[in-house]
Amino acid sequence: MAIHAHKRGEESNDSLMQRFKKQVQKAGMVKVLRERSVRTKKPTRRLMRLRALKREEFRAAKKKTQFYSNM
Repeated sequence: MAIHAHKRGEESNDSLMQRFKKQVQKAGMVKVLRERSVRTKKPTRRLMRLRALKREEFRAAKKKTQFYSNM
């Protein structure tokens, strides 16, 4: 994804920079570079298991409250 911005005639440096920035934004490179800048570690098997247990507890509690709220 090469982006080029060449100076047009009597164009000022500021307008050249604005045009270049606009091209970068349209290409979506800023979003990609921000995602690449931070590396996220995969959750460990232990952490995944703990999250699953918490999720099951939460769902069970929610189901229990829904059952008793209908009475």
